[in-house]
Amino acid sequence: MNMDYDLFMQEIITTARSEMENAGFEQLRTPEEVEKAFSRPGTTLVMINSVCGCAGGIARPAAIHAIHYDKRPDYLVTVFAGQDKEATAAARAWFGEDHLPSSPSFVLLKDGKVVAEIGRHEIEGHDPMTVITNLQANFEEYCEEV
Repeated sequence: MNMDYDLFMQEIITTARSEMENAGFEQLRTPEEVEKAFSRPGTTLVMINSVCGCAGGIARPAAIHAIHYDKRPDYLVTVFAGQDKEATAAARAWFGEDHLPSSPSFVLLKDGKVVAEIGRHEIEGHDPMTVITNLQANFEEYCEEV
């Protein structure tokens, strides 16, 4: 049996990207796109996407469901760790030295500044509802009603 690993991974990556785009998240694939998106006024939810199981089974479903809330970020964006490496590095640099570079993870920006984070340690081993609740608590504190 000969399995083409790259072909298999491309299918997973395509699915992971599509899930976020279909939910309304903007893919940031270059440092320039990161700079432009993070410079916008208002609130921006950044999901650092990944191909790992906790991204597919917990983080992406939580992100998709959390945005159906009375308060939500003005912008929804995602960078893909391990795939769009330069964009991910630019995002992590924007987050500052205190940011733990983990994936999957979430960062909430307000007027370009980090106001909240949910790291991998708050995703992996937790159920999606816990992550949804944490995201929505951040929305409640920092976002406007839609």
